[in-house]
Amino acid sequence: MKMIEFYFDLGSPYSYIGFYQLQKIAAQYQAEIIYKPMLLGAVFKSTGNSSPIMVPAKAQYAMIDLRRWSKLWDIPLKMNPHFPLNTLYIMRLVTAVQLFEPEKFQTVLIGLFNAMFRQPRNLNDQTELLQVTTALGLSEQQVKVWLEDEKVKSELKVVTEEAIERGIFGAPSFFVKDELYWGVDHLHFVENALQQNE
Repeated sequence: MKMIEFYFDLGSPYSYIGFYQLQKIAAQYQAEIIYKPMLLGAVFKSTGNSSPIMVPAKAQYAMIDLRRWSKLWDIPLKMNPHFPLNTLYIMRLVTAVQLFEPEKFQTVLIGLFNAMFRQPRNLNDQTELLQVTTALGLSEQQVKVWLEDEKVKSELKVVTEEAIERGIFGAPSFFVKDELYWGVDHLHFVENALQQNE
């Protein structure tokens, strides 16, 4: 079975674009996606990188660039007015679902990505976050417990550290075997790698 490892943070609009395009690629090449939720802020801090939003000219360009990818791949995109968000709790939640209720993982991930960049919600507001997750079939009480769960915190930290050790400096990042590909503009190389593995 061909595999694509997908390192992402829900606060990254490029991760959102990459997530949806990756579904098409995985289906075309019958590849399994291995999801790796990580904390992009911690990756930035460790590698000396920073969000494009911190550089005004880069931030302005990124908005244009995202619209281009959205149009090219027909992936609806609406920038979240609360961007950038602190994604610590959101990424803990994704990690928790992956650990404890993996059968709901894909549904929850789609719902949260859409609440970030398709029908934007303020997911930094815990009330709104709980409204979104309840609509996705999660128990409000369970979500609250998960957000402070030590196993969840540890797993998210481990995957983030693993990402840094593997040379990741931004999101989205993809691996086919041990080859790293960064950014949606390198997904054609991911496709090439999958073709070579046929």
